[in-house]
Amino acid sequence: MRKIKFLMLVGLVLSITFSLSAQKLLPSYGRFSKKKISHVFLKDGSEIQGYIKDIDRKKGLIKRIKIKDLDGKKHKLKAEEIDHMYLYPSGFSKFSKAYSFMSDATKWDNDTYSKGLFGDGYVLFEQSEVYLKKNKGKKRTLLLQLLNPSFSSKIKIYSDPYARETMSMGFGGIKVAGGIAKSYYVKKGDDIAFRLKSKYYKKQYKSLFEGCDKLVNMKKAKWSKFEENVFDYSNCDK
Repeated sequence: MRKIKFLMLVGLVLSITFSLSAQKLLPSYGRFSKKKISHVFLKDGSEIQGYIKDIDRKKGLIKRIKIKDLDGKKHKLKAEEIDHMYLYPSGFSKFSKAYSFMSDATKWDNDTYSKGLFGDGYVLFEQSEVYLKKNKGKKRTLLLQLLNPSFSSKIKIYSDPYARETMSMGFGGIKVAGGIAKSYYVKKGDDIAFRLKSKYYKKQYKSLFEGCDKLVNMKKAKWSKFEENVFDYSNCDK
């Protein structure tokens, strides 16, 4: 009975939190199910469906995966070989569906993604070059989790596995609200992705949203409005 009340309370908080904005970032995940089928799309246009066996990382970001396909064949794939892939989060992943996977799918500004897989609770990783150093001198090709698939036509927001967070609200050790990440990997257009930290947001704000007077002319840039700013930027010329 107490568990039921707890789940109802969590559901209520989630519904209130995500009804405040039609466009929210998806949750960031670090562990993925080995029992649910993963969908891996290679740069050569082929697809591998199978079960994840292992994931190698660089600074928390995926650089290589091992997967056994549905015929039992094992594959070792580098990030450079993978165009994008859909993985199913492990653990308390069923709550990802309560996020409504970005509200109304008919309003997405990017039709290249599988809304059906998102709706089933999967998350998307896609290949991108990433600057690893603050001075943007060193870069690697890695797989990044996309957090804003529904409004990513101009700026893509990727998860930073090592991002610190602001204070959050939780019940029984489960975070259900708040906890704004203090950094993300950001990719504008075809540029190389870079790590954007909250403390540098004001400095990089105008160059990030250049061309959108509505945003550039704002008096004050607030990190708490970052995802809202990216959403407005994606609709600036509409």
